[in-house]
Amino acid sequence: MRFDNSTVLVTGGAGGMGASHVRAYHERGANVVIAGVREAAGRELAAQLGDRAHYVGLDVTDEADWTAAVTAAEGRFGPVSILVNNAGIQNPAVPLEHTDRDVWDRTLAVNLTGSYLGIKAVVPSMRRGGGGVIVNIASTMAHGGTALFGPYVASKWAVRGLTRTAAIELGRDNIRVNSIHPGVVSTPLINEPPAPGRPAIIESYSPDAFAVPRLAEPREITDLLLFITSPQAAFATGSEFVLDGGLLLGPALRPEPAAA
Repeated sequence: MRFDNSTVLVTGGAGGMGASHVRAYHERGANVVIAGVREAAGRELAAQLGDRAHYVGLDVTDEADWTAAVTAAEGRFGPVSILVNNAGIQNPAVPLEHTDRDVWDRTLAVNLTGSYLGIKAVVPSMRRGGGGVIVNIASTMAHGGTALFGPYVASKWAVRGLTRTAAIELGRDNIRVNSIHPGVVSTPLINEPPAPGRPAIIESYSPDAFAVPRLAEPREITDLLLFITSPQAAFATGSEFVLDGGLLLGPALRPEPAAA
């Protein structure tokens, strides 16, 4: 899969899964726009990759930031071909009745409103380029309830509806919209505390019960993303791609010891 002459904008592109996505598109010939709030890391990654990479500051909750980011991307590389709404945050593990309103608002603002604003901002650019692909990074938590993570769960459930609605509205513009639903991926979102004094998710999660008893690596999500945004997936829109090692299936049976 090659992406020569494509302009790819990845939010949260400086770390975790985002950096993996950015590097993979760049390796395959794309012009990459690393968008996010981690300026030092974003500029460093852009410098490592070279001329076909550019960092833009982007708070995904700010509509003016989105307009500026898309304008900068289009001015440097041409119309946006692919948008990866990757930026996301996790709320501290707290029951709903003890969840602060500002935590609720912030989680939905980044995870849901950020994706909506991204779609709104890139669609005119994609139309100018003759079409494009948008992928929203959701979660397996969008397929059930998870205690203590109400804001995150609600935001990712809503991303499912946003994805499907956008796919219906934009299909005749040759713009495809899909979502990826990773299981637990080895990234700072999982391995680092969501707030000072709060435990990291990895401290209370074990994959041992599931069919593939390990965490996913960022590159595994990237590999699926590359396929979804390639011409090989041209018939896929409004689709949800779950990549979770069997987490949603529930506990796996352990093999019986072989008979003597």
